[in-house]
Amino acid sequence: MELTLSDPQIWASLFTLTVMEIVLGIDNIVFISVVVSKLEGAKQTLARQIGLLLALVFRILLLLGLTWLIAMRAPVFEILGHGFSWRDLILIGGGLFLLVKATLEIHDDIEDEDDGAASKATTSFLAVIAQVVVIDMVFSVDSIVTAIGMAEHVEIMIAAVVISMIVMYFASGAISNFIEQYPTTKMLALSFLMLIGMSLIADGFHFHIPRGYIYFAMSFSVLVEFLNVMAKRKRQRVKQEQG
Repeated sequence: MELTLSDPQIWASLFTLTVMEIVLGIDNIVFISVVVSKLEGAKQTLARQIGLLLALVFRILLLLGLTWLIAMRAPVFEILGHGFSWRDLILIGGGLFLLVKATLEIHDDIEDEDDGAASKATTSFLAVIAQVVVIDMVFSVDSIVTAIGMAEHVEIMIAAVVISMIVMYFASGAISNFIEQYPTTKMLALSFLMLIGMSLIADGFHFHIPRGYIYFAMSFSVLVEFLNVMAKRKRQRVKQEQG
């Protein structure tokens, strides 16, 4: 079909797809924010920029290779009557990666609370980027496969991805700073990653968990943590006034 910018359906499709890409990109932002927190100062910003740029590149490349991407949904083998495609295997692998990564991060935070500075000093920039690349690929496949069918034009899909990545770029800085400023939120973010990891594995095994349930649980937890942060600030302010 011909792309007509005066067609309101085109703009409605762009808006809907952009919103969906932003929502699906939350998982990506949370992971990048947690991983780059291991780096020092300016390296965090650089790693975050590289991570989001790679996420944008992967998504656009996948959109340009729609035929190949759709073929990824075709079963490559069966186990007990259930077919598994390359997409399924990528989601299962990505989910396992998130579970392992989140578990190791939680272990490090609990066991090495006094060695935070040393941990940052020894964390390799390339190792962080490598982890971001792996998860960017997983989330990109999940995001674009979900987007297929919502828009009839690749140009609209690419525009939605670019706009969503711009929004995610500005949001990622605020999220990273918040996690850095309030360490308890990092544990919450890691719990989110474990939840997301399990949902990816479930999707890979064709057991779909509606994302609305997951995002509601995440939003509710964030609200509770926000109230805790506000209460802590109030207690500190009262203590300072009394002191």
